Amino acid sequence: MVEMLTVQNHIRSIIYFEGIAEAELSHITDHSLLRAFSAGEMIFLEGEPADGLWIVESGHIKIFKLNPDGGEHILHLRGPGKSFNDIAALDGGSNPANATVLSPEAQVWLVPSEVITAVLMRDAQVALNVIRLLAVRVRSLVGQIEDLALYSVVVRLARFLLKQAEDPSLSGPGVTRMAIAAHINTTPQTISNVLRSLEDAGAIQFDRHRIMIVNESILRSIALW
Repeated sequence: MVEMLTVQNHIRSIIYFEGIAEAELSHITDHSLLRAFSAGEMIFLEGEPADGLWIVESGHIKIFKLNPDGGEHILHLRGPGKSFNDIAALDGGSNPANATVLSPEAQVWLVPSEVITAVLMRDAQVALNVIRLLAVRVRSLVGQIEDLALYSVVVRLARFLLKQAEDPSLSGPGVTRMAIAAHINTTPQTISNVLRSLEDAGAIQFDRHRIMIVNESILRSIALW
């Protein structure tokens, strides 16, 4: 019962399911599975058939792709209450990227694709919510492409730190400088160098374990926001 209440709370917090009827919510939770993973364990591989929509209960997940040389680019970082593999869950296709655990351990809910499809066919509000969230996802991806194509690492890191301050799911165990580097397409050494420059500018303070924003206005100016 506690587990079902937990997944219900997470489902209610996702834009997809705002305003969902209690009967539909119960249907989703009755058919959801809680999976446990350890650090570095693969949740799914790119190209495999998608099982459904994943919702993070605890821990941190990275969604990533590999280039032909084996280099990793992290597309998304997902923490508690966040969903991932949305597109594949909705279109019935294969996983568009890989997903693995960043934190020492993670618990993740799986809502099967057929359950999502059945709810969409019955509940117009959920269908509208899906359109809204997919639009948000598209805007986010366009923003990522723009950042990578048009802005320096200094700007990209400043923007990531501002987003991290607003979204707790971007912080925590496993979200290391290496992970941040893979997310904004640079190297851990460059991240360290840029952090020092941001500190010299008076925007942040940092040590081996944490980064603190001490002057948001300066950081926003560097981020060109």
